Amino acid sequence: MRCKGTTFSGTTKTFQGKNIKKRNFSAFPLLFTRIKVPLQKISPIYILMEQTKALVKIITEGIQEKKGSNIVIADLTKIEGTICKYFIICQGNSPAQVEAITESVGDFARNQLKEKPTHVVGLEHAQWVAMDYTDVLVHIFLPDVRDYYDLEHLWEDAKLTFIPDLD
Repeated sequence: MRCKGTTFSGTTKTFQGKNIKKRNFSAFPLLFTRIKVPLQKISPIYILMEQTKALVKIITEGIQEKKGSNIVIADLTKIEGTICKYFIICQGNSPAQVEAITESVGDFARNQLKEKPTHVVGLEHAQWVAMDYTDVLVHIFLPDVRDYYDLEHLWEDAKLTFIPDLD
């Protein structure tokens, strides 16, 4: 790729009238590198979507680590005006298990992706805990509270993915 005002000579390059030594080219990675990846693969939106999908996967693993059950992932990416891109909904059988799942999800996201939730609400009663990772909202319920609020059907247009329980 060639940029206006850029000339190449030996081990130095001139960029807009300034000599740049070869070892400093990392400051301009897209100016001096030919990339064979389609443009949509390197766009910031594509990178953010891949990071969000990785976060969903890691959160699901954190839930499964503490035997969370009935995991449902609601994909809200195709729906305009939503507060996030994904809802992850699961349940624990007791307040202690709800707390353990919450802690596991936080640990998995922090250790594997260096992500921390912006807010965690509901730990005081541990009947419904909501963890906000900006693009992903995690809801951990007790079974009767989950049945009452029925978040899976809040958005009819959302694509729902049901994750089988690990036994």
